[in-house]
Amino acid sequence: MRFASPRLRTALLGCAAVFALGAGSASAADVSACLITKTDTNPFFVKMKEGATAKASELGVALKTYAGKIDGDSESQVAAIETCIADGAKGILLTASDTKGIVPAVQKARDAGILVIALDTPLEPADSADATFATDNLLAGKLIGQWAAATLGDAAKDAKVAFLDLTPSQPTVDVLRDQGFMMGFGIDVKNPDVIGDEDDPRIVGHDITNGNEEGGRTAMENLLQKDPGINVVHTINEPAAAGAYEALKAVGMEGNVLIVSVDGGCPGVKNVEAGVIGATSQQYPLLMASLGIEAIKTFAETGEKPQPTEGKSFFDTGVNLVTDKPAEGVPSISVQEGLDRCWG
Repeated sequence: MRFASPRLRTALLGCAAVFALGAGSASAADVSACLITKTDTNPFFVKMKEGATAKASELGVALKTYAGKIDGDSESQVAAIETCIADGAKGILLTASDTKGIVPAVQKARDAGILVIALDTPLEPADSADATFATDNLLAGKLIGQWAAATLGDAAKDAKVAFLDLTPSQPTVDVLRDQGFMMGFGIDVKNPDVIGDEDDPRIVGHDITNGNEEGGRTAMENLLQKDPGINVVHTINEPAAAGAYEALKAVGMEGNVLIVSVDGGCPGVKNVEAGVIGATSQQYPLLMASLGIEAIKTFAETGEKPQPTEGKSFFDTGVNLVTDKPAEGVPSISVQEGLDRCWG
């Protein structure tokens, strides 16, 4: 079972049907699965849970869901994996907060014969999971970096850039988006696996948001104290972007700073429409989760594991830049199209 490289959402949905083919020894009633997300409050993971729950109901898979208390709460995720092992789950869908620290628990699950699929956030190393269904997060970062540079034009060479990151553990999704933005914006990336080793004078600094609005506001306040001349802000996700905007608005700077982000959720796309965010890279978490449930059912029935997109180490669920201010040479879709697609 191998998937073609996806380009359109319709093509992705067509690929989804592949998982459902075939009959095996396990009945639907015998198939159980776990979904473990970083939090149960971030809209991205709420939508992921909706997708997994709907697909599990459709296929007759018994699904249990778990989440960390906050983004970065790896201990709760480890405990959830232990529970899934004890319950005899056939598969686990995981968005890891600590992409290195979670690996021993994941290996324990795999040793117990459980299919483990990373969603959105690759583990370190990536092959610690049986498969990864994700956005190309490096490309997502590149798109918003290219858009920001093209939008600023000649002024990009004198930009003052703030990075609102995720957690101190630097999970893969955080690193990939950061490094992708730098590549797109024209910042020299040193070690592509590490955040914060760059020496480009345009970088004001990095701060941690925990992927939520309060964290985004605090991180933006901290970086403004370091340099009140910031005019470009890269945020790990749209809740952090919303917090950054509130901090900028509080000091009358909301009209002078270009904010870019990643997620493409309906609230985030509406913030693009309202001018809070200049552009965002849209992901498709519902698709990730529904494909994951189908993969677990197929594995339970046939023992067959999902394969990556051709030429990549993961199954690519697609990404689109959303903006109503397109930049020459940077592919994008409109806000209206982004609203039509959020969140698939």
